[in-house]
Amino acid sequence: MRALITGASSGIGRDMARYLSKLGYDLIIVARNKEALEKIKNEVNTNTQVISLDLSQKENCYKLYEDVKDIDILINNAGFGDFGNFTETDLNKEISMIETNIEALHILTKLYLKDMTKNDKGYILNVASIAGFMPGPLMATYYATKNYVVALTRAIKKELNKKKSNVKISLLCPGPVNTNFNNVANVKFKAKGLSSEYVAKYAIDKMLKNKFMIIPGFFIKCTKLLAKITPTSILEEFCYHIQVSKNK
Repeated sequence: MRALITGASSGIGRDMARYLSKLGYDLIIVARNKEALEKIKNEVNTNTQVISLDLSQKENCYKLYEDVKDIDILINNAGFGDFGNFTETDLNKEISMIETNIEALHILTKLYLKDMTKNDKGYILNVASIAGFMPGPLMATYYATKNYVVALTRAIKKELNKKKSNVKISLLCPGPVNTNFNNVANVKFKAKGLSSEYVAKYAIDKMLKNKFMIIPGFFIKCTKLLAKITPTSILEEFCYHIQVSKNK
């Protein structure tokens, strides 16, 4: 059994790799930081292939697919965010974010899903965020990318269900997690984050039980429910104040 994990050098992706290895899966771990990937390889006990690639370059997504076949699990975890007014944030960083959070996930999901559906087996876990259900003033691009991941994954799930496919796709939507995300996005969460070890194990366990919507933590489950029933204008204002509070 083999699992491919993008964004595997730290945080949730790293801890998913560790946990899947404990479950007996061979690993293909992908990220830009080769040194961090090699460290993970030395920690785990199953066969592990290290691939250092920048998935914001779409040709690398195709290269990854051509180099790695016959996987049982695909975890699209690579991604990052950024904080600030839309008129002031760096455009190049936002384009790279779109290419990583959306384009890479889209390409890898499509290519591997086509193979999985032919074989009528496999798991895909797309890592979104609770942000995927809300507007995101002051983190507009990041929230928009996660809204895309949520919408795409929900649509694919319905298509698979209609075909009565045995391929399973899941959607991980965490809230704050104690990872390097905050440093890259230039934010400080006021709410206490869950540990990446807990989120990784929770997500893998739920995915293997064919759970589609995976939301770790009672507070974040409540947040999703409130987002669903709250009028848009109020939700936008709420999200704005939450973002402002992060940098106070």
